Amino acid sequence: MMRAVHMILLVVLSVTSCSPHHQDTEKLNVFVSILPQKFFVEQIAKDNVSIHVMILPGHSPVIFESTPSQMKEISRADIFFRIGLPFEDAWLKKLQSINPDLEIIDTREGITLRNMDSFDKHHEHSRQKDPHIWLSPKLVKIQSRTICNALQKYDPNNREFYEQNLLKFMVALDSLQKDIQTQLDSLDTRSFLVFHPSWGYFADEFELKQIPIEIEGKSPSPKQMTHILEIVKKEQIDVVFVQKQFSSAAAKAIADAIDGQIIQIDPLAENYLKNMHEIVRIFKSVLDKK
Repeated sequence: MMRAVHMILLVVLSVTSCSPHHQDTEKLNVFVSILPQKFFVEQIAKDNVSIHVMILPGHSPVIFESTPSQMKEISRADIFFRIGLPFEDAWLKKLQSINPDLEIIDTREGITLRNMDSFDKHHEHSRQKDPHIWLSPKLVKIQSRTICNALQKYDPNNREFYEQNLLKFMVALDSLQKDIQTQLDSLDTRSFLVFHPSWGYFADEFELKQIPIEIEGKSPSPKQMTHILEIVKKEQIDVVFVQKQFSSAAAKAIADAIDGQIIQIDPLAENYLKNMHEIVRIFKSVLDKK
């Protein structure tokens, strides 16, 4: 009988040691800017948090407008994980006026920001910093550490729970990096054409060259279009990558001019790991001319 009781106690202890400890039944209320961030927080916090996303699926960060329900939720949020998108600067004061106790965590901490890319040499030293830090797995590791630290500080009873989940996510990111490196290691060409310059950090990490059509948020002029076409023909590029959140009229004009095709990829998809594995296979199929 006592042996059976001991066995039950061991099972209970085993389960509770692997589960989050709750001071109460209320979850942490967390806001993020984009869907990939939601994925990052979920990998670390699991069901400990309720996550709200500012940029809803299919919407563009460039023309963000909050909804009444978002404003209601932000009024009782505990943490906002910012990532550096331009709309955040415009909304931070408003968010803080609605919720003075809101903890704002900048997930760019520890990351050296690059300038936004442009095909035009005169624009390559633009003062506009590139916010697309989530598209480099190496930088996602840094962001995830920042997220974990914030959760541990806010919810110290679950420090170990968050730490163990972070380590598991790091392993998945290691696997993603290895897959990307393997897929892209021996490409014939390492230059690719995009409408919106989202892929600068990704290109830096994996030694690729991003050639953007858009110039500081604007479609190119006829003169600039001519210049882009010269570069594209020189690089023997026949695919233009676009994302559904942006108009692709200029991209279509270039694709028509080079008798090429348009391929849609989504840097804002929620399931980060699945999306990145799929995108790297698209890159390989386009850039590998063998």
